Amino acid sequence: MSHFSRINTTFVEEKYLLAAIKDLGYEYETGKQKIRAFGGTQTEADIKIKLRFSYDIGLKKTDKNQYQVIADWFGVKGISQKKFMEQLTQRYAYHATVDKLTNQGFSLVEEQSEKGEIKMVLRRMVS
Repeated sequence: MSHFSRINTTFVEEKYLLAAIKDLGYEYETGKQKIRAFGGTQTEADIKIKLRFSYDIGLKKTDKNQYQVIADWFGVKGISQKKFMEQLTQRYAYHATVDKLTNQGFSLVEEQSEKGEIKMVLRRMVS
């Protein structure tokens, strides 16, 4: 029996979402996509993350202009729902932070990753 889980997120910017998915090493397709589940069941998504030997993970923009993560997690192989959401959220936040601060005149000077945390040093030259 298929069981699509829908997880509401605060992701609103597609460019940060696609960059995060790419950082995690997944291939994706954009546009109207069909996400597969058990028994051939399908649902629509705007972004489809293709996994080998597994059901797909999809992201669909809601009427609140936020993305929902959609998947039949019983058939998603290689990553748990919790770990996927943690990694995607972290990479999305990273790209959003760097982009917004760069637009405010900051430069990324240093970056360190350890124990699942990212530490960044940004600097802005004041004249």
